Amino acid sequence: MTTLKSQLQDDLTAAIRARDELRSSTLRLTLSAITNEEVSGKSARELSDDEVLKVITREAKKRREAAEAFAQGGRDESAEREKAEGEILAEYLPQQLSDLELESLGA
Repeated sequence: MTTLKSQLQDDLTAAIRARDELRSSTLRLTLSAITNEEVSGKSARELSDDEVLKVITREAKKRREAAEAFAQGGRDESAEREKAEGEILAEYLPQQLSDLELESLGA
């Protein structure tokens, strides 16, 4: 099993024990998406950490888009939940470079 996937499963177990409903449901959905990706195609396979990262990135993007749609539709409570789920998923993604860091790389 990939290290990122096993980390997600360990974090899910901890969230369930802590009775953190938001974190546990978010991680469950993400692990489900990973499993779906593993069994799609002609034969089942285990995803690499890079592929797991792509699935997490895709799930985080879905959350951002849903949050925007809910906010535009006046459903603020649902928008807040989607944002919170996106923040949980962001913990597993590599940190984005700040504008200052990008400028220093270009100079």
